[in-house]
Amino acid sequence: MDRSRDMRSAAEREMGVGLMGSFSIWHWLIVLVVVLLLFGRNKISDVMGDVAKGIKSFKRGMADDETAAAQPAIERPQAEPVASTARREERSAG
Repeated sequence: MDRSRDMRSAAEREMGVGLMGSFSIWHWLIVLVVVLLLFGRNKISDVMGDVAKGIKSFKRGMADDETAAAQPAIERPQAEPVASTARREERSAG
């Protein structure tokens, strides 16, 4: 009994029956035809164009981030300490 089960599973493995993801080229061709019939060529090409635009936009954004990180930070002049400001007011008043 065990031997017949082993033989059956070997035959199934050989034919690709019962394995996940073991579609033949004919399965994929039928799926392609069904998708083309449902959506049409124009709709699929529009979707692929939108995907391409999204990828280009993503790459452009990544390049902008890299250039912003590579640029040195802008140095701002430091404010004068409060004590020196008070001395100026004394000099201008006196």
